[in-house]
Amino acid sequence: MKVFNKAYSVAAISVAMAFSASTLAKVSEADAAKLGKELTPVGAVTAGNADGTIPAWTGGITNAILGTDFGKNDRVTNPFAEDKPQFVITAANVDKYKDNLTPGQLAMFKKYPDTYTMPVYETRRSFAQSDDIYDTIKGNALNATLADGGNGLNDFNITIPFPIPENGLEVIWNHITRYRGGHAERVITTIPVQRNGAYTAVKVEDKFYIPEALKGGRDAKKDDNILFYYMQRIIAPARLTGTIALVHETVDQVKEPRKAWIYNSGQRRVRRAPNVSYDGEGIGVEGSRTSDNYDMYNGAPDRYEWTLVGKKELYIPYNSYNLSSTDLEYKDIVKPGHINQAYTRYEKHRVWEVQAKVKDGQRHVYAQRNFFIDEDSWQAGVIDHYDARGNLWRVAEAHSVQYYNADVNWFAAETLYDVIAGRYLVTGLNNEERKGIQFDVKAKRKDFSTSALKRMGR
Repeated sequence: MKVFNKAYSVAAISVAMAFSASTLAKVSEADAAKLGKELTPVGAVTAGNADGTIPAWTGGITNAILGTDFGKNDRVTNPFAEDKPQFVITAANVDKYKDNLTPGQLAMFKKYPDTYTMPVYETRRSFAQSDDIYDTIKGNALNATLADGGNGLNDFNITIPFPIPENGLEVIWNHITRYRGGHAERVITTIPVQRNGAYTAVKVEDKFYIPEALKGGRDAKKDDNILFYYMQRIIAPARLTGTIALVHETVDQVKEPRKAWIYNSGQRRVRRAPNVSYDGEGIGVEGSRTSDNYDMYNGAPDRYEWTLVGKKELYIPYNSYNLSSTDLEYKDIVKPGHINQAYTRYEKHRVWEVQAKVKDGQRHVYAQRNFFIDEDSWQAGVIDHYDARGNLWRVAEAHSVQYYNADVNWFAAETLYDVIAGRYLVTGLNNEERKGIQFDVKAKRKDFSTSALKRMGR
């Protein structure tokens, strides 16, 4: 695989930086030695903040730390069930907290002053991964670099090429490549919600595998330039049942565009799907998101100029175990305007702010995106989206959960709010499903072939 990296000075993280190919450099041995010390093994600042509202990272949570014994395919319980909100942000008091909120979050309070709230809890730096992943990330720090133009990666292994980033593009690559267990299968529900709260739930089965997790491991030839394999099958509602998408996600999508195919049950045939990228419409979401909105952000970064604004402290969704509870039904969560915020949990965390603006000569329905990426997990916590007129259009939030049974940080749900039209999308819900995310699963490379796609559609 290919990656791209640079060293950065912790003291300079607040300085706005734009990607420049002329400044690329690998991290020195001395800087890499900071990982696991003043920096966490993935590159966050280990220490807490000045006023103590963000604690030091002390290893996160794992089965061993919690004294639990959940299997990789078990649902995990809320390790912070006794926590109560420290305070609740409302439209009446939001000005007091505005310095720790994004413009998009502030817009939600203005749009829904009577119903939108943020319960804020004690900050728990729960993120943790396995020692072998930490070792891999340190190796990337010493070896990984951005490919020409920043569209791919050189000398990159599995996850997080740039734990000590020097520019915005490197931060974005960390989000794109963050570790999600290597392989996972799940049944999730996506719900496009109309302005009046009406919705039709779309249930899908999906599978995600990096090449290293397939039987036989990575094949140097077959998996060249492959980041992961992905398959999604719609199983409800009836009008969409049998629609299947297959994606071979390439690293450098300028050199080799994402390979995507769709099986249409009505036509009973497989066809290439070149529009499953950039601002092509997402599948089964009634026009409520673009293809690259999925997973908060995915795909090729070549249409944007990326600027690293710096770090700041924000209230972002975190440890969202309440939102993933099987005691809830989807009707409990889905409400007009936004999800039921009573089941959310916000915490103050340090985030990297990255601004993306469409390059001259390029196009995208989002002329600007502002990313706020959690320093511990490299997962985008909030993204504000602006249209071509400079108006705030959509606000995305990732309600993260630490799956301490598998040392993986992922979502209980993603939300994408249209603050102009009043519609929204919530995806990743699993509350009513029989099983949670299955991390201990196996697949072969041929399971992600077009032949497999045809067989599944019969």
